Amino acid sequence: MTAPWKIKGELVLSCNCDVFCPCVVSLGRSKPSHGVCHTWWGLRIHQGHAGDESLDGVKAAVLMDVPGPLADGGWSLAIYIDENASDGAAEALAAILSGQAGGPTGWFSIMVAENLGTKRAPIEFENEGKGWRVSIPKTIDGLVEPIEGAGGEGRTVITNTAYWMAPDVVVCTGKRSRFRDFGRNWNMSGQSGEYAEVEWQGP
Repeated sequence: MTAPWKIKGELVLSCNCDVFCPCVVSLGRSKPSHGVCHTWWGLRIHQGHAGDESLDGVKAAVLMDVPGPLADGGWSLAIYIDENASDGAAEALAAILSGQAGGPTGWFSIMVAENLGTKRAPIEFENEGKGWRVSIPKTIDGLVEPIEGAGGEGRTVITNTAYWMAPDVVVCTGKRSRFRDFGRNWNMSGQSGEYAEVEWQGP
């Protein structure tokens, strides 16, 4: 896809690292807490387009299974697109999330060794309590919550980073995090999480 695209929305991520994942400040160069990176993340688009195709309101999720430091590549990746999205929006978003459409996710295209494919699914991404719930029936059951700031007020935030996701990343934990698909059966409850408001564009 070479058409200009733009996305404004929210991203929630859960991974198997101890709190907090070293990738944000090391830019993916540090070894994950347990040697390998198991992660899923959800994307809720408020406003967006790819060429003339609207992406407004579309939700997506991504599986990433990484054998070492993020920057070393060798990833396995799978994409889930909202079953209510149009075929054109689904095709465009799959290209964006796999790195084929450039922009902040463009580096994925050289890191992914195995593309497991794209599925259409009912995806929920909702605010719940102080955090965010992401779910796909029989695949993702996630509730990610922010770590409280000083004095129990506000959120703990890493600011002004060069991280691919966004310059400001909220430090979170996966209060509930289960993933089951593609031969993976992960329980990452209590491990690291991230939240960010994203503004991406490409190519």
